[in-house]
Amino acid sequence: MNIYLAGPDVFLPDARDVGRRKAELCGRYGLTGLFPLDNAVALAAHDASLQIFRGNEAMMDRADAIIANLTPFRGPSADAGTVYELGYMAGRGKLVLGYSNDPATYIDRVARFETITSRDGLLVGADGLAVEDFGLPDNLMLIHCLELHGAPLVTPRTAPADIWHDLTAFESCVQIAAQRLLQKAAHQ
Repeated sequence: MNIYLAGPDVFLPDARDVGRRKAELCGRYGLTGLFPLDNAVALAAHDASLQIFRGNEAMMDRADAIIANLTPFRGPSADAGTVYELGYMAGRGKLVLGYSNDPATYIDRVARFETITSRDGLLVGADGLAVEDFGLPDNLMLIHCLELHGAPLVTPRTAPADIWHDLTAFESCVQIAAQRLLQKAAHQ
């Protein structure tokens, strides 16, 4: 059973090592982790970005589930590419799981980047646009996608010292994936 390992981990300076560690954790539970950087892409090619896109979609097509690292990336919310991958997998009826090593609510995350005020009963950002506040850790579409097509977002009680390398929440997702996929296989 293959698990697509999505997330901004691919941008880390030690991305390949993180991917290897995640794949090893999957292996301990009888699963195969598919890390996006396992695709061979010539980054100097004129169509490198398209090669990456196609390679990642092909990898997701082979996967039975996704574990998405939804730890906020370059802002208060999850990485945009990871969000696409999560929706892609949910749209194909595959098991979707996610974790964030930042347990704060979305509104608290936004407040780290800009001043939030109240206007006409709505919370608004510095740009005057409403800020979503349902007490959730990220956009409601992500949170409910996980709940309805997999399992609730896994978060620690407090953020680990190293949010990019601590794999405790990731391993919790691997455990859920192994249980669900093995149970599904036994009923087929």
